[in-house]
Amino acid sequence: MTLFSTEHDQFRASVRRFVDQRINPNVEEWEAAGIMPLREIIRKMAKLGFVGLDYDPEYGGQGAEHLFTLVLAEELGRVDNGAFPMAFGVHNAMATPSLHKYGSHELKQQFLAPAMAGDVIAAVAITEPEAGSDVAGLKTKAHRDGDDWIINGAKIYITNAVQADWLCVLVRTSDEGGFKGMSQIIVPTDTPGFSVAKKLDKLGMRASDTGLLSFDDVRVPVANTIGTIGRGFQQQMEQFVHERMWACYSVPTTMDIALTRTKDYAKQRKVFGAPLSSQQYLAYGYAELAAEVDMLRVYNHAIAQAYTDGENVTRRATIAKLKAGRLARQVADWCVQVHGGVGYMEETWTARFFRDNRLLSIGGGADEVMLRVLSSMDGFA
Repeated sequence: MTLFSTEHDQFRASVRRFVDQRINPNVEEWEAAGIMPLREIIRKMAKLGFVGLDYDPEYGGQGAEHLFTLVLAEELGRVDNGAFPMAFGVHNAMATPSLHKYGSHELKQQFLAPAMAGDVIAAVAITEPEAGSDVAGLKTKAHRDGDDWIINGAKIYITNAVQADWLCVLVRTSDEGGFKGMSQIIVPTDTPGFSVAKKLDKLGMRASDTGLLSFDDVRVPVANTIGTIGRGFQQQMEQFVHERMWACYSVPTTMDIALTRTKDYAKQRKVFGAPLSSQQYLAYGYAELAAEVDMLRVYNHAIAQAYTDGENVTRRATIAKLKAGRLARQVADWCVQVHGGVGYMEETWTARFFRDNRLLSIGGGADEVMLRVLSSMDGFA
């Protein structure tokens, strides 16, 4: 029984055309510039019905079931860099799920609907200079002054920071320690006291802008709180599930393309008087990695179907995130190794591929955090 309908297939073809015609021809220019015109691109995607696929149409979503999101992510895996799928994913699947699920009607009208239309860019701000994977250790604080929050602190490694029009910021709103007393608050980036202190220079994902953010007496309405005051940590944990699903969905497509390109190179490259592909060791390495990629794809499909059916997929999304990060590193390393010296050159696609795909084992929860979560869920720790 196939997972996808004719409508899914038609949608897939539409996304693929967009990637081929509107994204990939511009990747080199964006990489050189170190930034992409996100608002322009996402607005075009919104007009085609690619944004907010499983969100409420009342707020600009498409009202579709989740399998369309899976298809979208898989096809964005065809983009020639990792930067655009990540930046779009932050806007579409990482900064907005909590707002969509827990935000007030007014808050969703004000911030979610314009984001779904591509009129504004969204980002999520969690990581701090002294609190990354340890979300419970964050220190950015909001204290209440009448009907306003006044926010002070800093956030770092924030994707879309330079172009974002609003942020979903996780802050402390009480003196309770650990995971207690946090809230998610929408902060427009034109609010006095907010600034992008620095645009960061990264190893990979170079076309995606990333920044260090400063909050100096930033005043926003208490009405900008998403959901329940003090429940921000719990809401963010749910939002992480969406982030991890999105991050994993595109990996098999990206890895398939890389393995195929490397296989073709190995068939053409002559060593010791024969094609490089004739070396049994390389053939076995390819076969093993291709099998692992196929297994991840099937697992992703099972997660998407389970989520569509209303099941809790936290554990499976965590497993997929761990596997996807490690597998991406293995494939990237293998592709560079097979290409040899030319694979180490920036002029070869393998160099960017290697750099971009290293992030998956760090961002959205490091591999070690995924293991910590799984051991805890299984009652070991």
